[in-house]
Amino acid sequence: MTVLDGSDVIGPGDEPEPMALVDIDDVGALQVLRRGVAESPELREGFWGTVIRSLGVAGSKLLVPVTIQLIIDKGLSGDEVDLSRVVAFSSLAGLLLIASIFLERATYFRLGCMAENVLKGLRVRVFAHLHKLSLAEHTASKKGVLTARVTSDVETLTRFAQWGAIAWVVDTFQIIAVLTLMTYYSWELTLVTLAVHIPLIPTLRIMQYRQLRAYDKLRTRVSETLGSISEAVMGMQMIRSYGQRKATRERIDAAIDAQYKQQMRAARYFSFIIPMTDIFGVVAIASVVGAGVWWGNSWDLTSGELIAYIFLVNLLLSPITQLGEVLDQTQTALAGWWKILKVLDTQIEIPDKNTGPEIQTGPLSVKAEGIEFAYREGDRVLHGINVDLPAGSSVAIVGETGSGKTTFAKLIARLADPTAGNLFVGGVNLKEMASQDRRSVIRMVPQDGFLFDTTVAENIRYGRPDATDDEIAEAINSLDLRPWIENLPDGVNTLVGERGESLSVGERQLVALVRAQLADPGLLVLDEATSSVDPETETVLEHALERLAEGRTTISVAHRLSTAERSDLVLVFDHGNLVEQGPHEVLKDQGGVYNKLYDSWLGNTREGSNGSY
Repeated sequence: MTVLDGSDVIGPGDEPEPMALVDIDDVGALQVLRRGVAESPELREGFWGTVIRSLGVAGSKLLVPVTIQLIIDKGLSGDEVDLSRVVAFSSLAGLLLIASIFLERATYFRLGCMAENVLKGLRVRVFAHLHKLSLAEHTASKKGVLTARVTSDVETLTRFAQWGAIAWVVDTFQIIAVLTLMTYYSWELTLVTLAVHIPLIPTLRIMQYRQLRAYDKLRTRVSETLGSISEAVMGMQMIRSYGQRKATRERIDAAIDAQYKQQMRAARYFSFIIPMTDIFGVVAIASVVGAGVWWGNSWDLTSGELIAYIFLVNLLLSPITQLGEVLDQTQTALAGWWKILKVLDTQIEIPDKNTGPEIQTGPLSVKAEGIEFAYREGDRVLHGINVDLPAGSSVAIVGETGSGKTTFAKLIARLADPTAGNLFVGGVNLKEMASQDRRSVIRMVPQDGFLFDTTVAENIRYGRPDATDDEIAEAINSLDLRPWIENLPDGVNTLVGERGESLSVGERQLVALVRAQLADPGLLVLDEATSSVDPETETVLEHALERLAEGRTTISVAHRLSTAERSDLVLVFDHGNLVEQGPHEVLKDQGGVYNKLYDSWLGNTREGSNGSY
């Protein structure tokens, strides 16, 4: 990983191992923190100014004990009270305290802004990275888990950044400042204080290590809960239709129960921290008082210095106790940060290219040479696919479910890269094609016709964001869909609802086809648009598809052999192999795989089926 120039967090040759490659048991909290800081350049903005302010805030905490020492030793040292000195010291301390209030406010405001900027940048980078991951990665990961990385896991950092991170900065400087002044007053008492607290360090270290592991498991449980809830919400209609509410509720309850139990395991460590720091604090004060009274004269301690020292011990205990409380929040934040870093370390298999060979306009040829593909940690889906599709042709890909036809279509759209072999579009290797060029000349219309929660017009405009209303109208008219648009409640301004649920399946596909027409690609990849619609809508869709295919190369994943009948060329897939190719009329009489599919389709048609498979 590349670190920003000038970073003093990770030096050359000291890069931490990518988090995606190691387990949390193999690294410590410090390494996670260092990587997290390296991934958050916002932390570097105004860093030294923040340090100076934090030193000022920490120093202001010393005003009270210093003032008490000066008043006792200078104003009350004789038989009479030196009122002028008492008033002078008290007034000066009062003015400095007022100034410290404004400084502390400015410091906390600065730290708060920095924390929010860090979280914003991190959330944006994680979201952008997720969108760059390949088809194989998204197939292997649950959508709820990926959502948790951007939402729940970042939220753990939000709570930490709003208070925990600020406490670590200010309290650390306060501890250093207090120890420095304590040493100035009496290095002997400082040794006593440190000796009392030494056993606390390994104890907290052990608890911190176990707590980090516990919170890492908790973040996994949270992801599983969100995944279960997301699945239940998305499949609500199916769950209700099949009466599976009880079973679904039991799965969610089990996920929530597992999360609760893990939360309690993690909280168990936190329950020991506060009592432990309190006990050590009481022992420290008692030890200082006892040692100061017993050996104070031999150590040349004045009364004012001893009393001030006791105040300083209290000032030392306050941030230590607070950091003990913050430790729990820090652990859950580091666990969430760990999950986020693992996402950022996931390799982007399809990197963006800014430049590439010039791409011709108009219909594009497609050539596959030895294409193989396997999903992550799975068996091969495609085996040595070789095919040459001429520009301007209409191609249908057919095969049984699981034959690899949809995977091959997605590779052509470069939703993933082949694990072996090369794909050429318009004579250019897809891997060498500039990302923007690829998106402009290749478009894929998925089977579900995904729509966003906005108007029909805005969903169409996703095909070309800078398109005018007139250009959207022209795209609609070119597919002869004006009558359908006019029958919608508000025409192109009709709201489609979340995922387009206000429209029927067929209507969502019509919007997706107009979107593709507006994009005007040279190569159009279609995942059969007519597989789940009524006959009337199917007629409209088929006519729109014919108009859409004009003047471009069209590759259709055909769930109906009627699509294959209209195509110039048919590719027949079977168990990941391209077993046959040729025109429909030739293949149906060869007695091969396609002939069996065709006979099955004819049988279904005679039985009144819609003819899909």
